[in-house]
Amino acid sequence: MADLKALAEAIISGNQQEAVRLTQEALDENVPADAILNDGLVAGMSVVGAKFKANEFYVPEVLIAARAMKSAMELLRPVLAETGVEPKGTVVIGTVRGDLHDIGKNLVAMMLEGAGYRVVDLGVDVKPEKFVEAVQQEKAQVVALSALLTTTMPAMKDTIEALKQAGVRDQVGVMIGGAPVTQEYADEIGADGYGPDAASAVDVANALTSK
Repeated sequence: MADLKALAEAIISGNQQEAVRLTQEALDENVPADAILNDGLVAGMSVVGAKFKANEFYVPEVLIAARAMKSAMELLRPVLAETGVEPKGTVVIGTVRGDLHDIGKNLVAMMLEGAGYRVVDLGVDVKPEKFVEAVQQEKAQVVALSALLTTTMPAMKDTIEALKQAGVRDQVGVMIGGAPVTQEYADEIGADGYGPDAASAVDVANALTSK
């Protein structure tokens, strides 16, 4: 009998092989794909997020858990698509123009995917126009902007301006994050949310998509 609790545990401990084996086992036993996703993968990543917030887990543990989840998702994604299970929403994410840092962005992307979102990762050094284009093409509900340098933070403001000029600002929630970024800065540039860490970013996305 497929054990989704054990699957969640495999994600938490970052046991990639076990996560893949248990996901395959559940699929072979015709467990509904959304149950595998929510009661196995998302449940596991929620615990990882909570432990990360509480400083019980650090970046390496989160990356290992996210890798296990990603491998399990590769098996699950085609089945989810076939059964018409909709993701919680689409998030376009990227590190802003002039900034080449991606560890924080990658962590947030993995946590969002682990929470059931479809994530479109534009990479690093992303120009405002590229964010606008992706929002329009992907029909995203959320844009997540990352910056690790104080010198590149103004590109976040430029991106919000570009979204306004393209007439799509009202359609998306904008969340920002990165080491030098603060809630005050988010308020100042008109962002809708600020995530101090990868786990909090999921809470922000949930709040923005439920509006």
